[in-house]
Amino acid sequence: MYPQLTALIAGINLSDIPANRKSTLQLLIDYIQHKVINNQAVNLNFICTHNSRRSHLSQIWAQVMAANFEIPKVSCYSGGTEATAMFPMVGETLKAQGFNVMALSEGKNPVYAIKFSDHAHPVIAFSKVYDHAFNPVSNFAAVLTCSQADAGCPFIAGAEARIPVTYEDPKAFDGTPQQAAKYAERSTQIATELCYVFSNISKP
Repeated sequence: MYPQLTALIAGINLSDIPANRKSTLQLLIDYIQHKVINNQAVNLNFICTHNSRRSHLSQIWAQVMAANFEIPKVSCYSGGTEATAMFPMVGETLKAQGFNVMALSEGKNPVYAIKFSDHAHPVIAFSKVYDHAFNPVSNFAAVLTCSQADAGCPFIAGAEARIPVTYEDPKAFDGTPQQAAKYAERSTQIATELCYVFSNISKP
């Protein structure tokens, strides 16, 4: 893993997570733990309204934390109730935190390869609907990262579990002097919570 990311993870303070939030995250821990104990693939599809900010950050940090804690067979995806584009500030935030972000295509909905290690496959990031062919069609957990997606997706075909883990949208600070700081804050919160999730997984 890239040294800057290793240092960021080492500096995470899990005691910053409130008790009520840990209760919310327990559902995700239980799902992953069940899969790991039974030597099954862990497929996580992080879903938000536009698949532009929170769902991408969650997908990427979940893959990083699975690698960091050496949890096997974890594949992370993301999607939305509609497709737009990964918001550019997400890529800038990840670069600043130590990722290697490469644009594979341009246009209205660019495709990015986001690397956290020279020895792991990159996370492929682009905006898509949650049931896009790139994502799993069965045997996955739908992890809802925004309340609008939670309310707007009463049924997600193929999902074994539906787990709301919602976050405030940094979009509210777009175009303001606080933009970069608020995106970094949200990314760090997501990293911290997913560090907590994967640190609580026991390997068989």
